[in-house]
Amino acid sequence: MEQDVIIAGGGLNGPALALALAQAGFHVTLVDARPEGARAAEGFDGRAYALALASQRMLSALGVWPAVAREATAIEEIRTSDGVPAGASVPFFLSFDRGELDEGPMGFLLEDRYLHKALVAAIAAEPKIRRLSGLSVTGQQADQEGISVTLSDGTALRARLLIGCDGRGSAVAGRAGIRRQGWGYGQIALVNALQLEAPHGGVAHQVFLPGGPVAILPLSGDRVSIVWSEQERAAARILELSDAEYLALLGEKIGHLTGAAQLAGERFSYPLSLSLAESYVAPRVALAGDAAHGIHPIAGQGLNLGLRDVAALAEVLADARGRGEDIAAGNVLERYQTWRRFDATSLALGMDVVNRLFSNHSPLARAARGLGMRAVAALDGPRRSFIREAAGLSGELPRLLQGRRL
Repeated sequence: MEQDVIIAGGGLNGPALALALAQAGFHVTLVDARPEGARAAEGFDGRAYALALASQRMLSALGVWPAVAREATAIEEIRTSDGVPAGASVPFFLSFDRGELDEGPMGFLLEDRYLHKALVAAIAAEPKIRRLSGLSVTGQQADQEGISVTLSDGTALRARLLIGCDGRGSAVAGRAGIRRQGWGYGQIALVNALQLEAPHGGVAHQVFLPGGPVAILPLSGDRVSIVWSEQERAAARILELSDAEYLALLGEKIGHLTGAAQLAGERFSYPLSLSLAESYVAPRVALAGDAAHGIHPIAGQGLNLGLRDVAALAEVLADARGRGEDIAAGNVLERYQTWRRFDATSLALGMDVVNRLFSNHSPLARAARGLGMRAVAALDGPRRSFIREAAGLSGELPRLLQGRRL
């Protein structure tokens, strides 16, 4: 075989998986459709991630964390509130701080521009990884011995396994006959960064408004990332506002949480939807990250879910090879699917329910969610479960998420 594994997709999950597999001894080809340097933005580009503590441990185990640690902001506290359109808060309020978790902060905020750059640098230093930029996988054919892959420039590759990390519209999944289920939310995410006049203290806010949730996530330099989910019609009107008008409206919604602030960079937007692959595996094919599950950003768990896939898949493949198994055998890939599919689907559907429950004007729904938030705030069991889930410490953790190398 020319290589053990071909990975389609050069976002974050694909490079992280390539690095994990290479460090476990596999020879990997990473096919990245974006040209070299396409994600080398100097300023905030709309993408920032709430990395769970377990995800940070994984990046440490992969040797990536030291390159981004200075740009990461620890989440010292999470505050969740049920708001009203005018921006006033009601008493239904939850607060969790790092003192409630023995292991450390619940997570970190990190911008894409720093994380992607660090992953690319780590890949470049790994001799077992070949990265092909500006190309995409356009064909694949599995057989008993391996899988043949064709690239957009006509290059033919051969490997034991093809892994799709190529997003919600995964062409790898489509060619493998894997169907998807999902729906749109009728919401648009409005994303930007704000420069605050006062320190944010590492506090992350989630405010539930009738049109959708607003996340206020602490970034380095006393900036915050705003992820404002709004109904499509309202979002379309907001997108037409000038920066000054936008800031004024945002201030009406959440000004009591951020204080005086100015835009720090451009404004971005993207539609929100749910997308779930009906299977994570096919003959000599596996899916990870958004290729397997695209969820609502309401809890900031999208990248964390993808990194859980990466950690589980890398461990399954490494252990299989250690036992002398074919790493792409059906029973091997099924171990990965069994480990990951239920967890990811449950979280995706859970976030779907939360979004629908909170994104409305119904007094009955408002009363029900208020009771629920009070119950979680008052009971130690639910509080601890929430905190550990947010930190990525619940369930059967792969070794990488424990901070251990394969």
